[in-house]
Amino acid sequence: MELANMSARERAIDRTRGTGVLPAIKLKQDESKDIVSYVRAMIDGGARVVEVTMTTPGVLEMFRALAKEFGDELSLAAGTVLDAAAAREAIEAGARVIVSPAVVPEVIATAHRYGAACYAGAFTATECLTAVQAGADMVKIFPAAVAGPAYMTNLRMVYPEINLIPSGGVSLENAADFIRSGACAVSGARNFFNREAVAREGLTWITDQVAAYIDIVAGVKAAAEPLP
Repeated sequence: MELANMSARERAIDRTRGTGVLPAIKLKQDESKDIVSYVRAMIDGGARVVEVTMTTPGVLEMFRALAKEFGDELSLAAGTVLDAAAAREAIEAGARVIVSPAVVPEVIATAHRYGAACYAGAFTATECLTAVQAGADMVKIFPAAVAGPAYMTNLRMVYPEINLIPSGGVSLENAADFIRSGACAVSGARNFFNREAVAREGLTWITDQVAAYIDIVAGVKAAAEPLP
């Protein structure tokens, strides 16, 4: 299906799979004025889905600003969504993906009711199954560093149909291993948005990080494709 003919939910899922990255941003109150610049830096690196956590002060205004600035260029994701009311508020403000740190059926149902994708957080095999049964479009495995890439292999053996996104402990050094082990994309906050690195090197640090992860994911997926 062509991108123009996709729903907002389908477009977000396709973009997550296609780029192989779901970068997240967690901001403090005094950083909110820079949100558009930070997200632009991620888009310049190739990201098409960017998560901003709901724990950020004034986040709904940020969503409105980002939706106005980027429109269909970006599938905005709201992170750390814990209940249906927050999910609806985020979608009304411009979010097209709802990301929850746990399996919350009402959050998944609300996201789909209003046309957004939902990526539910899970860790165990039981939680993964519960997420899929509740309708989650992707499952974000957190904290991925606890079990490592081999854990993705084990989950994929029993759930080959689940789109897994490891988060927490993903790095440039192990991203390829997570993808080889069955993840469809990688996520994280500090590895894509590091205040100290940005202060030292500027916004190009963000752009370069995103591009580096996308290149790693693309290389692994290309190597895994069967020859024609």
